[in-house]
Amino acid sequence: MTKKRGLYLFIMTIVAALFLSACGDDSDEAKAKDTDKAGSSGDAGQTYNFKLAHIAPPDHIWNETATKFAEELEERSDGRMKMELYPGGQLGGEPDMVQQLETGSLDFGFITTAFLTSRSDAFSAWFAPYLFDSYESAFEAKDTDVAKKILATLDDQGLRAKNYFFSGNRTMMFREKVETPAEIKGLTLRVTPSPALQDWYRLLGANPESISLPDVYQAAQTGVIDGMEMDLDAAVTSNFNEVTGFAALTNHMVWPSVMIASGEKFDAMPEEDQKIVEEAMAAASEYGTMKRASLEEEYMNTLKDRGMELYEMDESLFDPYKEKYDEQYKAKDPLIKEFIETFRK
Repeated sequence: MTKKRGLYLFIMTIVAALFLSACGDDSDEAKAKDTDKAGSSGDAGQTYNFKLAHIAPPDHIWNETATKFAEELEERSDGRMKMELYPGGQLGGEPDMVQQLETGSLDFGFITTAFLTSRSDAFSAWFAPYLFDSYESAFEAKDTDVAKKILATLDDQGLRAKNYFFSGNRTMMFREKVETPAEIKGLTLRVTPSPALQDWYRLLGANPESISLPDVYQAAQTGVIDGMEMDLDAAVTSNFNEVTGFAALTNHMVWPSVMIASGEKFDAMPEEDQKIVEEAMAAASEYGTMKRASLEEEYMNTLKDRGMELYEMDESLFDPYKEKYDEQYKAKDPLIKEFIETFRK
């Protein structure tokens, strides 16, 4: 009886040990699962060292906008997101930067809408002449559904175009005073190498030339060109007033640029971090656009002080040319048609 009782106690001890061992395994497994869950949700707390590139010089409003973007990222992420800036084409021209965005070797880029027309016709919508009468109206337009649909046309190219910002309206500068569209006919003008911009000047009867910006001063000085299509800040920083003494403040086109993220990098981020990026971009866009708008009068006064004659042209004289442009470009893409019809007053 004693032996049976001893055997019974021995068996119960073994069973209890096995039970406790199993519980311990379950507890360890549960802890492991909890750790895995914490690790997956903890991705939102990861740190980033981003790179952003653009073609504008360090003292340009673009770089101020990029700096603002970097500051907003760091503040909104509690220091988890930091960014290095590469202005002045340090990482190459716009084709190079877009390729780097596609491959993920560059995180962010500020790219001109003029260049993006070579990637998607829809971006030409922004160059419809006399579509907006102020920076504010253009800034409001960027958040409309049709403007966002234009950004989305780059999605299948490995790019995430997230926002716009604006840096100057286009004006016309001449070596000899030109007061009507009819007088533009036959002139050779330097025009940004974008089909949309060049087609506008062809409609006016001009001969558009794609001359690189560093060579424009000499081209005007030597008479290779009769004038140029330009914004006022570039005229100030490049001293174009010395070679084109007359500026028609037509403000006929806005000059938007696009904030683009690498699709590979952006898509891999947790949703909450994507939101931080988008909100930081929105804040930088507003800052850069409004800062540039506030400088318009300063640029005009600077050019006047240097002896340049600034004047206006009657916008109504351009109406026939606007109609031709609208007809031509609305046929190119449904989004261009929607955009023009949305904002043409």
